[in-house]
Amino acid sequence: MVLFGRGLYRLSRAGVSASRCRWLFSSINKQPVGPPLLQSSTNFYSPIDSSRKVLGCRVIYSWISNALTSVGQQIQRQNSDSPVVEEKLDPFSLVSDELSILANRLRSMVVAEVPKLASAAEYFFKIGAEGKRFRPTVLLLMATAIDAPISQPLPDTSVDNLSMELRTRQQCIAEITEMIHVASLLHDDVLDDADTRRGIESLNYVMGNKLAVLAGDFLLSRACVALASLKNTEVVSLLATVVEHLVTGETMQMTTTSEQRCSMEYYMQKTYYKTASLISNSCKAIALLAGQTAEVAMLAFDYGKNLGLAFQLIDDVLDFTGTSASLGKGSLSDIRHGIITAPILFAIEEYPELRSIVDRGLDSPKNVDLALEYLGNSRGIQKTRELATMHANLASAAIDSLPESDDESVLRSRRALVELTERVITRTK
Repeated sequence: MVLFGRGLYRLSRAGVSASRCRWLFSSINKQPVGPPLLQSSTNFYSPIDSSRKVLGCRVIYSWISNALTSVGQQIQRQNSDSPVVEEKLDPFSLVSDELSILANRLRSMVVAEVPKLASAAEYFFKIGAEGKRFRPTVLLLMATAIDAPISQPLPDTSVDNLSMELRTRQQCIAEITEMIHVASLLHDDVLDDADTRRGIESLNYVMGNKLAVLAGDFLLSRACVALASLKNTEVVSLLATVVEHLVTGETMQMTTTSEQRCSMEYYMQKTYYKTASLISNSCKAIALLAGQTAEVAMLAFDYGKNLGLAFQLIDDVLDFTGTSASLGKGSLSDIRHGIITAPILFAIEEYPELRSIVDRGLDSPKNVDLALEYLGNSRGIQKTRELATMHANLASAAIDSLPESDDESVLRSRRALVELTERVITRTK
């Protein structure tokens, strides 16, 4: 399975059938073509041609899905009598001590002189409201997973000091990433007029839209200060691009044409900007700070990108199948806001008449109910899960393609990163 995964990953990097399915395999370094707005993005999809058909993508996607299933079943049969069972890891417990340090440091970083702003800025950093801390966990595990011995001989004390300094800088990336993420949540909740987040009342609901926006801006400013302290221009450029992507993705969602709303390619690029760009570029920043090669940095990027895409695809499924209590926010929130996601896009492929309902608008409960009826009769949910599984497998393949290591802590972190891909696609909240 590892060899198959590596072969699949290299196919994706080589650009097989990329002209017909650019959103599927997006690690190809090509010059972007298209409107100036999207030319600034790197290492991802080409800009959108809303009239392009995506049938070719379906063929490739179907082949990969079937191939992964077939190979997995064969290996499971071959190993069914094997007594060796790989240790099950809890990715979060591996870095729990560091997460506690990060949590305390974050709370001290968002202190403001104005009491109201301080209360707003620390709202989602208070004990019990921090959320899963998924992104910091990924980044701390990635920092260990790509760890490599120092090439030149150094005294033991120098190695220890260098290692501690590097780890502190990588922890700083995790803190910056979490601040950018929380800032984007605060702004999103204002745009979506949300009243809950992480199982509690949203900040905009408690303190109003203006203070929520200012709190988000304040977190971004704190992230910028921390980013500048790293004194690494390439890392600064990466994470500045992330903020640009967040804004671009939100704008894409707000200003879609009828054709773009029903385009899977447009949806996937928007999803990358809004969700996957942050974790992918942060993973790459972790590798760059460690002085890793361009290939290792790209493997880290690809892991984060595919993990982020899988995460959002499952989020889109849970928006239809989860409950408000389990999600910590309102269910069916996307479709009620007129946002078309992967399950509906797949349902439209099966039932083209659903497209006319979407085009009429989903402002009325009647149209929403009709759309949900079509979705229930389609394979939209299942196909979205399959697409998420495919991206999770690509993320795992990126980890499997990292340079070999016999260091137990490195191998454990790599297994934990693979375990995270499985948790992402099987989660229920």
